[in-house]
Amino acid sequence: MPVIDITSQDQFTELTTENVADKLITIYFHTSWAEPCKTMSAVVSALSEEPVNKEVVFLAVNADDHSEIAELFEVSSVPYFVLIRNGTILHEVSGADPKAFVKALSRFNGSLAASNSQSGVSQGDKAMGMDNGEDEAAEEEEEDEETEEELIERLKKLTQAAPVMMFMKGTPSEPKCGFSRQMVGILREYQVRFGFFDILKDDSVRQGLKKFSDWPTFPQLYISGEFQGGLDIIKESLEEDSEFFQHAMNA
Repeated sequence: MPVIDITSQDQFTELTTENVADKLITIYFHTSWAEPCKTMSAVVSALSEEPVNKEVVFLAVNADDHSEIAELFEVSSVPYFVLIRNGTILHEVSGADPKAFVKALSRFNGSLAASNSQSGVSQGDKAMGMDNGEDEAAEEEEEDEETEEELIERLKKLTQAAPVMMFMKGTPSEPKCGFSRQMVGILREYQVRFGFFDILKDDSVRQGLKKFSDWPTFPQLYISGEFQGGLDIIKESLEEDSEFFQHAMNA
């Protein structure tokens, strides 16, 4: 099924609620200015034309033009994918990672999964240049998935990797969301040297840190291995104490 460009919230509501029982719906959030979206737009277009995906509904939403829809799904960076069925979010993929998107589509699209079992590799994988050898390597990597205890130990090390550590979407030179951009600006304004970790590159860290910090959003700031808060908390702390960073680092 060809990709449908959303032009209004009413159209989006209609396409995601009417006559879609048991259908897999892929919502692709993008913008015209984000360079990675150009690559992912081509990937989405190619996948939508594959026969095995004929029952999948592909919707493309410009996050700038339809901010109300983006806010509904808490989209703060693009490209961003949401897979839903019967009104339930099945999976989300953040960032320009074609293989992660193909993998998610393979997992939740029944017809594509059936094709995989017969041929050993999907047409989507072929389009992305994956052969059986790469597929087997991916399976081996899944088998070696880290345990919860190992993830916690890795998070402890990451939070202490620098005296001031920021977990953000993107990098300081190229933030992928406005909140991360603001946090970078604050740290630079106060001339705070900091390390950073792009949580868009590691979903285990992204999800695990929410529980580890007991904080659901990003960016997150750690000082001397101690969680300080998100953007709003840091702003409030600076309003109360302009020397907040010095005091926190000397505590």
